[in-house]
Amino acid sequence: LQSVVEEECTGNGALACLQRGYRADAAFIPEPLEPRLMRAQVGPIWFRVEVDGDPQHASGAFSAGANAIEKAFVIIQALKQLEIVWNARKVDDRHFHDHPHPIRFNLGKIEGGEWTSSVPARCVFEMRVATYPGQRLEDARAELEACIADAAHADPFLANRPPKMTYNGFMAEGYVLEGADEMEAVLRRSHTAVWGEPLTEHVTSATTDARFFGLYADTPAIVYGPICRMPHGYDEAVDLDSVRKVTQTIALFIADWCGLEPIEAKP
Repeated sequence: LQSVVEEECTGNGALACLQRGYRADAAFIPEPLEPRLMRAQVGPIWFRVEVDGDPQHASGAFSAGANAIEKAFVIIQALKQLEIVWNARKVDDRHFHDHPHPIRFNLGKIEGGEWTSSVPARCVFEMRVATYPGQRLEDARAELEACIADAAHADPFLANRPPKMTYNGFMAEGYVLEGADEMEAVLRRSHTAVWGEPLTEHVTSATTDARFFGLYADTPAIVYGPICRMPHGYDEAVDLDSVRKVTQTIALFIADWCGLEPIEAKP
């Protein structure tokens, strides 16, 4: 049983356990997505972009300057266009071709400006993007960097003061659960016994630590958990009835997968 940190931004907790040498025949992650078998997940990348402006008096009486916040949106708009391009590629992905919007470029943070009556000297934004399973991270990075460079080159001001891009968190590959027929069969039996209906599958435009086990440790990783409502939003909650049923399902799974030994009563 492993309880790990960093699942939300790097996955380094699960990775550290694997580096310590902890191994098993299978991994089971009770991520509160929903009580369905997760077949595939995307791989997120986090990055940060710093944009410099030309600070001047807001009146423009001396010089118009260059607004770093507005220049940042030149880059952001270019990245959002790249998001459209990447989503169009879902037609070639056997797991995500029916997903309505698998690749999201989320503008998660933005900071800029120093004083209301000054043209902003600096703006920094951070974005989370996603990649398909099998997409090479170096290829994704190259496209992102080219997008930012091209947008800057097309802007008269940014062409001479190009933005600075750094990677500051997730750099993760997508993952597809494969080669786990026996493990899946055990989960299907356990789920049906508790829920009274067959187990279904889904893919997610989020990520989990499953990729570390499946991609780097030759350990198939099942992701199956309770129902979550409004994750990372207002009134985030987990459905308690589903927690009870998922707990029962996991107990049956462990008993079936690991086997049982009788306990002799002590005199």
